[in-house]
Amino acid sequence: MSQILAMDYGAKRTGIAVTDDMQIIASGLTTVATESLLDFLDSYVKKEKVELFLIGEPKQRDNSPSDIEYEIRPFLKKLSARFPDIPIERVDERFTSKMAFQTMIDSGMSKGKRKNKALVDEISATIILQSYLSGRK
Repeated sequence: MSQILAMDYGAKRTGIAVTDDMQIIASGLTTVATESLLDFLDSYVKKEKVELFLIGEPKQRDNSPSDIEYEIRPFLKKLSARFPDIPIERVDERFTSKMAFQTMIDSGMSKGKRKNKALVDEISATIILQSYLSGRK
């Protein structure tokens, strides 16, 4: 098998999480400056077999798209053009940042580390990926 790579896309940074090759466990990988994201993915896909890109779909409570969605859509076109053989799926990402922050608190992380927005983005990507994996079963 191969990995699923999930992204919590942001204007400045994008959190990234991946599965193991058996697609059982979701793990945070890193956070990348969004302007360097496609280059990072190029490099990663050359080293690892990725069968699916999972991108968070930010929505408002009323189900309308969040503002960042209008930045994600052009990225999706670039992503599919650069990696035409890797399908892209979207996953509702409402409340993942809040869940990530709560996870940090629950794990006993210090206040200083909880201010690390890059870590919040990485944990959010992991939550997006884990929710996808749980929904497949």
